[in-house]
Amino acid sequence: MTITTRRRTLSGRGTRAASLALAGALLLGACSSGGGGGGDTPGGGDRDTAPETLQTIEFADAAGSTGPAEEVPGARSGGTIRVLQETSPDHLDPAQIYVAHEMTIARLLHRGLTTTRLHNDGSYSVVGDLATDAGTVSDEGRTWTYTLKDDIYFNDGSPITSADIRHTFERQFAEFITQGPTFIQSWLADAEGAAYRELLPDGPYEGDHLPDSVLETPDEKTIVFHFAQPQNDLPYALTLPGYFAVSREGDTKENYDQDPLTSGPYQIEDFRPGRSMTLTRNEHWVPGTDAARNAYPDRYEITFGHSQDDSTGRLTADNGDNQYAISFNNGIDAGSAEVVQDPAVQERMVSGYQVFVASLVINQDTVTDKRVREAIAHAIPLNGVLNAYGGAIGGAYAGGFISPLLPGYEHDYDPYGKLALPQGDTERARQLLEEADAVGYELNYLHHVAPEDQQAAVAIADALETAGFSVNRSEVPTEQYYDTIGQVDNGYDIYRSNWGHDWLSAATVIPAQYDGRTIQDGASNYSHINQDYINEEIDRILLLSDADEAATAWFDLQKRILEEDLPAVPLFYYKQNILHGSRIGGAVFNNDFSTVDMHRLYVIQD
Repeated sequence: MTITTRRRTLSGRGTRAASLALAGALLLGACSSGGGGGGDTPGGGDRDTAPETLQTIEFADAAGSTGPAEEVPGARSGGTIRVLQETSPDHLDPAQIYVAHEMTIARLLHRGLTTTRLHNDGSYSVVGDLATDAGTVSDEGRTWTYTLKDDIYFNDGSPITSADIRHTFERQFAEFITQGPTFIQSWLADAEGAAYRELLPDGPYEGDHLPDSVLETPDEKTIVFHFAQPQNDLPYALTLPGYFAVSREGDTKENYDQDPLTSGPYQIEDFRPGRSMTLTRNEHWVPGTDAARNAYPDRYEITFGHSQDDSTGRLTADNGDNQYAISFNNGIDAGSAEVVQDPAVQERMVSGYQVFVASLVINQDTVTDKRVREAIAHAIPLNGVLNAYGGAIGGAYAGGFISPLLPGYEHDYDPYGKLALPQGDTERARQLLEEADAVGYELNYLHHVAPEDQQAAVAIADALETAGFSVNRSEVPTEQYYDTIGQVDNGYDIYRSNWGHDWLSAATVIPAQYDGRTIQDGASNYSHINQDYINEEIDRILLLSDADEAATAWFDLQKRILEEDLPAVPLFYYKQNILHGSRIGGAVFNNDFSTVDMHRLYVIQD
């Protein structure tokens, strides 16, 4: 299954709007099976496996951040794991990493001030990684202090100091850093969009530094962040691979992207872009400093260019080297639904929700009548769309914009009866068009050329035409899709969008997509909705300090947006199903990674 997604920090108010006030805890969805609290056995297209309760993720203290990580039951060190990946990483510099297939490899190579820990009992916590704890907060969330652990090193043997952490954040202001997250830079600069760069235009490379009033390093062990606004979810933001540590002395600017120093349990022995990568142990990684990572295999042999059909076939066959193989990001091929019916294969599969929610965006600049938008919503066949993405393998029907993994999610929310009638209701849609005197309404529909999107587009267009619409379909190459729909005057009425949260809060979902003050070319308010009540409520919720109150408020705002304005039709929540060979142990799904937890894997040896 090809997943074209947008999970980026975009220009405009949306960059700052991703902050929220959570008083020392975040929440994570707890699914029913699959390990790590994050799996579910694929079944029908219903949502019976969606989580109905949520677990709290604590921000750990020093005791909870002390290594080594819990031993995985039955695990032994040694051996080689082979990883079958479709896409080779374009970036290895942490500051440039912000896509899933690069994040998975980065988590083996790099460490940050904090990270997320999956415990053996399936619970999660945000722990100090290079830091002694998840952070000490003061000044009502405006000041965060971190102290570095002892015995932390880069793979060249150089100790990691506060100077390296200062450098890590200062270099993110440089013009050549273009691909990573920009949350923390924007918070430090108290700026919107790309304006944060004005605080340190060339980064630290011309000898300038952020003022101590913004980022302070009073000694070799201490880092203090000072923000103009409360940023009480900083510990979770720091877990993003884009904020992992970069060596000050080893920084080669643009060249660091292909040959970085590493601080995690592995280092790069060989990298042939587009072909292969070999990871070997970093002898300077000290397990006692790392509360989250185990490092059982001696080597990872990663090969690229494997389509999902290819990796599914190899892992299903489970012969030879395939017994020692897994993929971090290739799910089960959408055409291989019969695979999950084989109990022997199911035993070698871990499953869970990804962060992405698919929706059909309705351009409110062009489709101005709410009754017409409602007709679109009623006509859309969720089953026809999801079937194009593998049915229950690919996802579960969505009732709203907020993922089942997020706090505030309500299992049975279904304002337009789509979950109860996933085939769509073209009769009700036609009634609405007749009420609006809009039978024959012309819709310009854009999709991209991936087979799944083309198949889904046929199902959507057929249903809309049955309901009384006239549909003009257009397609663009996949790599041009988000650039096209990101234009304010894009010339289209409906188009699909996938959005994934950056961390476990709807504050990284609702503001970015529905704040009217973000509307501009390249921004992610694809529907161009601009309502005062939305903008004002976003501002209010971002100041809430109570986690439960904020979570409920985001979901209530989502309800109002859907029911009063309907800027998009929720389609489905993406799932991920990862196969592995029979000689791979420790495979469980990690909700925070949206894939297998690579830190728990080991080789089953004779």
